[in-house]
Amino acid sequence: MIFHDFNLRGRSLQSDSQIINEASRLGWNHLNLVYDLNSFKNFNYKDDLIENIPNNLTLDFTLELNPNEIRKNLTKFRKKVKLISVLGGDTKINRLTCENRFVDILSRPYFKRYDSGLNHILVKEAIKNNVAIELCFNDILKSYSSYRSKILSNFRDTIKLYKKYEFSLIVSSRAESLFDIRSPRDMISVFKSLGLNEKDIENVFHNYPKNMVDFANQRGKMVVLGVKEIDKS
Repeated sequence: MIFHDFNLRGRSLQSDSQIINEASRLGWNHLNLVYDLNSFKNFNYKDDLIENIPNNLTLDFTLELNPNEIRKNLTKFRKKVKLISVLGGDTKINRLTCENRFVDILSRPYFKRYDSGLNHILVKEAIKNNVAIELCFNDILKSYSSYRSKILSNFRDTIKLYKKYEFSLIVSSRAESLFDIRSPRDMISVFKSLGLNEKDIENVFHNYPKNMVDFANQRGKMVVLGVKEIDKS
C-alpha cells in the first residue's frame, strides 16, 4: 500500500526539505505540502524543492484558505493550484465547504468545537460535491487532558459517520516540523483504536487520497462534475 500524508505545513525551502526527508525516512510515499495564503503567494522555490526530493517519493501542493479568505480567493486561485483546502470549525463554513465543488478538502471541521462539526446532511453534501473530510493527527499529538479527550471523541464521532455514509475521509499529520512527523504504522495504530478497520485504513491512507489527486489532475478537462472532454488527437 502507498501511504499518503496529505497535510505537511509548508514554510520555507529549508523547513520543507527537512520535513520531506524525514517523512520519506519514516515510510511515507506521497506527500502534500500545504501553504496558507500568504505563504502560497511567496512560494517561489517549488522547482528547487521538487528537484531534491527522494526518488521513492511523489509530491503535491495544496492551498489552505481560512474562513475569511474563501469568497475573495477561491475562484482566483482555483486554476493556479492542484488542491484547495478550507479550514473548518465554524458551522457556516463547514456547510458552505461541503456544498462547494471547487473545494477539495474540508480540514478539521471540529476545530475549536465541542463536537465533530459534521452531521448526516453535511456529509451527504460532501459526497455529492466530491469534498473530502480531513482529520489531523497533530491535533491529538499537541493536545492534553480534557481537550485531547474531546478531540478523540470528535474523531470517533466522525468515524461513526464515515462507517454509515462512506464519504471520502483522509487522515493527515498536519506536521509543522520534522519533530511532528510520525510513521504510517504509528498513525494507523491510533486510528485503529478509534474504530477504523483494515479496509478503512487502506481507504483513508491510500485510496481516497489517490482518488483526489487523480480527480485534480483531470479537473481542467471537466465540463461539469463527472463529465470531461476527450482528447481526439
